[in-house]
Amino acid sequence: MKIIILGAGQVGGTLAEHLATEGNDITVVDTDAARLKELQNRLDIRTVRGKASFPHVLHQAGGDDADMLVAVTNSDEVNMVACQVAHSLFKTPTKISRIRAQDYTQYKELFGNTGVPIDVFISPEQVVTNYIKRLLEFPGTLQVLDFANAKAKLVGIKAYYGGPLVGQELRYLREHLRSGADTRVAAIYRKGTAILPQANTVIEADDEVFFIAAKKDIRTVMAELRRSEAPYKRVIIAGGGNIGARLAQALEPFYHVKLIDHNEQRCLRLSEKLKSKTIVLNGSATDKELLLEANIENTDVFCALTNDDEVNVMSSMLAKQLGARKVMTLINKAEYVDLVQGEGIDIAISPSLTTIGSLLTHVRRGDVANVHSLRRGAAEAIEAIAHGDKNTSKVVGRRLDEINLPEGTTIGAIVRNDQVKIAHGDVVVESDDHVILFVLDKKRIPEVERLFQVELGFF
Repeated sequence: MKIIILGAGQVGGTLAEHLATEGNDITVVDTDAARLKELQNRLDIRTVRGKASFPHVLHQAGGDDADMLVAVTNSDEVNMVACQVAHSLFKTPTKISRIRAQDYTQYKELFGNTGVPIDVFISPEQVVTNYIKRLLEFPGTLQVLDFANAKAKLVGIKAYYGGPLVGQELRYLREHLRSGADTRVAAIYRKGTAILPQANTVIEADDEVFFIAAKKDIRTVMAELRRSEAPYKRVIIAGGGNIGARLAQALEPFYHVKLIDHNEQRCLRLSEKLKSKTIVLNGSATDKELLLEANIENTDVFCALTNDDEVNVMSSMLAKQLGARKVMTLINKAEYVDLVQGEGIDIAISPSLTTIGSLLTHVRRGDVANVHSLRRGAAEAIEAIAHGDKNTSKVVGRRLDEINLPEGTTIGAIVRNDQVKIAHGDVVVESDDHVILFVLDKKRIPEVERLFQVELGFF
């Protein structure tokens, strides 16, 4: 595909990196010449310097024959105008835009056929908020991802000493599960190295284990791999910006929430917006006395969500030292995520890597309903919809053990209507099934896409 990416920031740069390795024709537009040079030196892409919404800049970037425009600059207005220009002057088939401000996104009629011609808009702040909410719902998880309207979930956890299955082969997992629960281990990361699970694979302490199960079975499976954790009740949020404010608003009906922000005027606005359900504190999240005043030692989760990575890391480490049970830290520079996670920080969250799946969902060929990055972009989980019949499809009408999957790829589950079928060899794929796959080697993704492309005879 020929794709123009507007904006070379964390999201735009990460997206370019993902797509450039898959044989796409990528052009990145930005006003920052140094950033463009850094990307071009590292990736096989074209770059154009200029304002992303200017017609002559889009023409120079190849707007005349682009298949897709992805507008992810830091300005909502530039993104929207660029999509309008691409539609009016170049008839670009697919236009995706990042829209941050809730003042825009709450009015759905602003977009689409009768409004600004944006086919898909994404809000990284909302994506990160939803990501954190899922982590809070299942204490002890490293990653929780939804498939098929949350009927199935992919969960990443760390196996601990004392877990019933640590030291056991995976073949015994189904025997241990109670109440008819079923699961499939999709991937294991051991000391940073991916292991494709087999029946005789032995789970070791400190392994990062990714498994898929129906929503109702998640806690049962988790109990086999690690000690159960008490539900979270008390949450402190550091940072009252877009993400912090959204998260407080989403959590306050269910948790005891306190929010800390250094800006006095913002605190006043937040206290009015949050209607006194959330306690808003004015001050620095790195202030030890303020954290003690906020009762940090009895806090279940401390979420550092400011725009400053240094403040987030320092406040998180201080909160952990003062007794916070878990700390989650927003790290804007994706390359730092692996450096800080585990060193006093339980979960490091990269907004760009968390958002990338929302973009890749619309870039993938075939009928793809969801794409999620696993383990900070090292692998992908894809929800593809099967179409056709045995004559026109490479998957429909075939048992799972008959499908010729690319190396490093496994099928975790199939969702058929409201039923979640965990992937075992004798399961047969039917048309309209949602097939959830795990791809450890991202260079194999084009092969996975081709598996779900229907032959012309189907039409």
